[in-house]
Amino acid sequence: MPARDLENLRKRYNHSRVPEGAKKTGHGPGRMNVPAKGKPKNTKKIISRLASYLKPYKTKLALVLILMVVTTLSSLAGSYMLRPILNDYIDVGKLFNPKALLSVLLVLASVYIIGVISTFFQSRLMANISQNAISNIRSDLFKKIEKLPLRFHDSRNTGETMSRFTNDVDNIGVMLDNSLVSLISGSITLIGTLALMLYTNIYLSLIVIVFVPLFSYCGQKIGKHSRKYYNQQQSALGAVNGYIEETVAGQKVIKVFCREEITEQEFGVLNGDLRDKQVYAQFYGGIMGPVLGNLSQVTYALTAGIGGVLCALQKFDIGGLTVFLNFARHFARPINEISMQAAAIFSALAGAERVFSVMDEQPEQKDSTTAISEMDIKGNVLLKNVSFGYTIEKQILKSISLEALPGQKIAFVGSTGAGKTTITNLLNRFYDIDEGEILIDGVSIYNLERDFLRKNIAMVLQDTHLFSGTVMENIRYGRPDATDEEVISAAKTASAHSFIERLENGYNTYLEGDGANLSQGQRQLLNIARAAISHAPILVLDEATSSVDTRTERHIEHGMDRLMKNRTTFVIAHRLSTVRNADLILVLEKGEVIERGTHDELLSQKGKYYELYTGKAELD
Repeated sequence: MPARDLENLRKRYNHSRVPEGAKKTGHGPGRMNVPAKGKPKNTKKIISRLASYLKPYKTKLALVLILMVVTTLSSLAGSYMLRPILNDYIDVGKLFNPKALLSVLLVLASVYIIGVISTFFQSRLMANISQNAISNIRSDLFKKIEKLPLRFHDSRNTGETMSRFTNDVDNIGVMLDNSLVSLISGSITLIGTLALMLYTNIYLSLIVIVFVPLFSYCGQKIGKHSRKYYNQQQSALGAVNGYIEETVAGQKVIKVFCREEITEQEFGVLNGDLRDKQVYAQFYGGIMGPVLGNLSQVTYALTAGIGGVLCALQKFDIGGLTVFLNFARHFARPINEISMQAAAIFSALAGAERVFSVMDEQPEQKDSTTAISEMDIKGNVLLKNVSFGYTIEKQILKSISLEALPGQKIAFVGSTGAGKTTITNLLNRFYDIDEGEILIDGVSIYNLERDFLRKNIAMVLQDTHLFSGTVMENIRYGRPDATDEEVISAAKTASAHSFIERLENGYNTYLEGDGANLSQGQRQLLNIARAAISHAPILVLDEATSSVDTRTERHIEHGMDRLMKNRTTFVIAHRLSTVRNADLILVLEKGEVIERGTHDELLSQKGKYYELYTGKAELD
């Protein structure tokens, strides 16, 4: 596949699906913003932000640090105790004292046992701290997702968003649980080892110290490349997840249009891109250990050779040389451990950057402190010269005005993209208008709390969505405090009661996979029942019967009439037969109302509505 197509695939499944021109922001809150590109966030800022999640556990962290010091000191002390053992009990010129040797060995064993115990409690505590921190990060991310405006979800791929919760957060967890411990423990070991090396022999220590800048330089250069490719790897992984999520959800459509082969090819491109990024990321993350390990072997060989010369010429003791060589290995090991954790650290920082980028998104604008949260809404809805556009360059609605009296049925008719659904989105404040005003019972919707506003508007959408749970629970989703009798009554209103009773367990039938064990029409009936159980005085039916066959549609017409009784109803429908009894029909074209009136009035005008109804024109 050409490189250009690969780039298009990356953009489709890894970046925000924002309409062209949306990067230019306007004054209205309805504008979409494109995430900033260029340099990634400051690494220090990301680390500082991660540290804020560890702050509540600072007491436990202090204890972990103490235990790390104890573990390191026990290891170093045990290693240094070999010096007197070798000098005092292996020298053939000295009298062997088994009791003294046994005493020293018991002390040595005690030192190591202390180290084992401290390591055990350190691991338990750190696991507790890291998992609590990860739980808080995941919780904050979920809360943020719930507070983000609908425009965020409309412009993002679901699979890519899910990748933030899974891969990215998991990588952070690996870093906190393992890499952070290795980093701190390695640093303590490094300092302690260097101190004992200087105490043992300053000349040999200088040889090791000379190699430290080389260790640092190699680690820095390799780490720079490793971080870059781990960022790219996480980005490519998000693209693959997004494509998989979309493909699995759309299997039926893929099979209907015989797109299996093309889908496999596209996945192969994204998968290959991920593979290439992972190869580079793993390569640079993996070579750090061997490179530094070979440098440590060179250091070890030099110190061993020069140490042997010192033993021969300056009477440097064999025990001291043995311990120093052991320390030389200890000195290289923490550096190796830290470098080997670089892959996990870079991956975690890349994941944290993606997670925090979502957390930094602007949430829905907060309600004003004077916003109304209680009011007896009758259902009078008034739109005054409402204009709106998802982008500055293109207006979707242009000076729309209408009034719906309590209990009236208002229908919107028009071509796809004319702005019908946009009007209902503005009514719910999923998006905020650019110009004009929307009033409910004479009060601006911006003077009502969002939760209060949306509780008073029931919606039945074209796209059905059911949650895992029983039929009873899914209908009750519209009003959690509803009784079983009210649920059944709502089902009867929506003409869903009869098919529910035929289910294996009736209202207690468990639904999974978005109600996969129900037909599309049955799922829509449950959505209608969910709206029916609500006491909301305003009802929005957005293509509510588009997924229902003609026979079922006739069945539910009476139920819909009962549902709409005493409610102000806004209906969006392609089937003009469903809006004949509307009190007012508005015909929209390119964001403007070109005709308005009742069914009979519009037919008598012999305009656009007449052409649509008689079949002389079609809704596209």
